[in-house]
Amino acid sequence: MSRHEHEPTEAEAAEMFEPPSWEERYSGEQKVWSGNRNPQLLAEASALTPGTALDVGCGEGGDVIWLAQRGWRVTGADFSANGLARAAQHADEVGVADRIDWWQVDARTFAADGRSFDLVTTHFLHPPDGGMVEVTRRLSEAVAPGGHLLVVGHAPSGVFTHLTASHRNAMFLAQELLPALPADFEALVVEERPRTVVRDGTTVEVEDATLLARRRP
Repeated sequence: MSRHEHEPTEAEAAEMFEPPSWEERYSGEQKVWSGNRNPQLLAEASALTPGTALDVGCGEGGDVIWLAQRGWRVTGADFSANGLARAAQHADEVGVADRIDWWQVDARTFAADGRSFDLVTTHFLHPPDGGMVEVTRRLSEAVAPGGHLLVVGHAPSGVFTHLTASHRNAMFLAQELLPALPADFEALVVEERPRTVVRDGTTVEVEDATLLARRRP
């Protein structure tokens, strides 16, 4: 979640959760994200045997490309057509386009519809009003038997005081997602992991709410 030149109103904040806002954000020439893989994906997926993966809310495709470079067959999903176009271009530039499929879908209405993956992951997807519990439940349906679900988000913190109440309320703790897991899932990691970031030239400590679960074979 990036800072704005002025503090957004709650109405403006609500619009930021919707596809048109992200289409606009991805319509410019400059990169929105660093292009690097997210640290908790590195921590958890590095130990997994490459198979099929789904990354929901993939944005410009940094995590998708990282997985593809390590032998995964990946589907990158996002509700922004512009974001997916950027991601596809980046994948082509680094030579992994043949290992990736793209899927335009809103995580809030996501349905597996018979698709299954060895790894389903999402990073820093924050639907409003506690909606991440329902998103996690939906994503769990796409995990193949024996596969893994990795959900990572911003944990609530005092360093986010510049954000609106609706954005802060969209953050979550890993344990708050546990009710979304079906009975055949085993939670392997349920914790907040500290991480140092630089924002506006200042180093701050944040925590990544991290849930890793495995579906029993």
